[in-house]
Amino acid sequence: MSKQELEVLGQDADGDCCRGLAAAPLDEERAGELAKVFKALGDPVRLRLLSMIASRGEGGEVCVCELTPAFELSQPTISHHLKLLRQAGLIDCERRGTWVYYWVLPGVLDRLAASLTTSQTAGATA
Repeated sequence: MSKQELEVLGQDADGDCCRGLAAAPLDEERAGELAKVFKALGDPVRLRLLSMIASRGEGGEVCVCELTPAFELSQPTISHHLKLLRQAGLIDCERRGTWVYYWVLPGVLDRLAASLTTSQTAGATA
């Protein structure tokens, strides 16, 4: 596994997790964190790559050799997109021999989704 220390998305200094966008205005730091993630997800190739990796389920991983054929892009371009997803804190990877295996970081998608949800007040209608 990677020895890189990753920041937990959606957690404030007090350890509180997943305050939604509608709970309170974002501070500058949190807005910057979320913008980095949304920028990474704003590209269709990266969104598809994340989906392909995440669809392996909890603890599942996928070899880059399985990802590359799904796109009409060069291997270095795919690697660049995967690097941006890693830098955004969405996935991690491990090299095994000549291949690199990727997985979604535990809970990261749930925390991202929670940041977009709004709480329903009693009696509210959709």
